[in-house]
Amino acid sequence: MWFDDQAEEAANFYTSLFKNSKIDRILRYTEEAAEKTGRPVGSVLTIEFEIEGQKFVALNGGPLFKFNESISFVMNCETQEEVDYFWGKLTADGGEESACGWLKDKFGLSWQITPTVLIDMLHDKDPEKAERVMKAMLKMQKIDIPKLKAAYGGK
Repeated sequence: MWFDDQAEEAANFYTSLFKNSKIDRILRYTEEAAEKTGRPVGSVLTIEFEIEGQKFVALNGGPLFKFNESISFVMNCETQEEVDYFWGKLTADGGEESACGWLKDKFGLSWQITPTVLIDMLHDKDPEKAERVMKAMLKMQKIDIPKLKAAYGGK
């Protein structure tokens, strides 16, 4: 994950959101690397962290590259409480809400906060049920499970 200079802040933020997460190793800019990049000696070059068994590396690489929606993380949620929790945490402090369960966090990284029941309903063998759910979802920013279930049931 390429950051300008927020890799450590981002790793700390992401690991604070998830129960089973941790910061692993931190590699700092040496004199030689700092000289070539203009970064301060001793500042974070990379930080390794783990969330729910998935390993990540965040890099302070400067302003050359920015996140965009072509890459996003999907957060599968079992309950509306989980949806609300992750939506609130990830949109706080400068994050941006989007449509259909998508958002950008304060670092510009895109997330899909997806109730698992939504995927199940969209794959229903009854195309009318699936279409009603799709139509309801397309009107939402943060996904509302009770409204999806009402649409699924024809209400």
